[in-house]
Amino acid sequence: MKVLMLNGSPHENGCVFTALSEVAGELEKYGIQSEIFQLGKKPVMGCISCGACFKTGKCFYGDDGVNECAEKLREADAFIVGSPVYYAGPNGALCAFLDRLFYGKSKNYAGKPAACVVNCRRGGASAAFDRLNKYFTIANMPVIPSQYWNSTHGRTPEQVRRDLEGMQTMRTLAKNTAWMLQSLSGKPHPEYDKQIYTDFIPRITD
Repeated sequence: MKVLMLNGSPHENGCVFTALSEVAGELEKYGIQSEIFQLGKKPVMGCISCGACFKTGKCFYGDDGVNECAEKLREADAFIVGSPVYYAGPNGALCAFLDRLFYGKSKNYAGKPAACVVNCRRGGASAAFDRLNKYFTIANMPVIPSQYWNSTHGRTPEQVRRDLEGMQTMRTLAKNTAWMLQSLSGKPHPEYDKQIYTDFIPRITD
């Protein structure tokens, strides 16, 4: 089994990487592999709602890693997204990335357990945490729990490591990820009905 982790921070070895690495280390104890996909500092294009992904299964814009990450996620057994907290929300580039990662492709991720991890200096973690979880709940991805909201605190990796409760929360998240993967192993996710889209704009009829 393998867990794909997306580091949504521009700093490849910073605070978010430190939190995700704590999760990865605990997963390894259960024989579960993990891979950290780095968002990095490259520009990320926002979704333009062109609909190409519904026809081809891929985003038309393939130069910033979205299609590569989508393929990795298709093959992975679980997904964990990490983000720094900017103004009580996730990194804007990460949200643009996730918009395109999920739009038109989320049916490929149904049934895969998922979670998010956020790091902040002081506040805004729960708002960012809430924003990221919405990607999973709209895609039929079971959300993995922990002992607290998945947040760590610190401005440097060293400070994050001194957040003992945060580090324990990461390890508990890993334990629950392993437990959920083992519990769901070999079990297909439900067959879903064709989705109904409700139009709230009244239609004019003759």
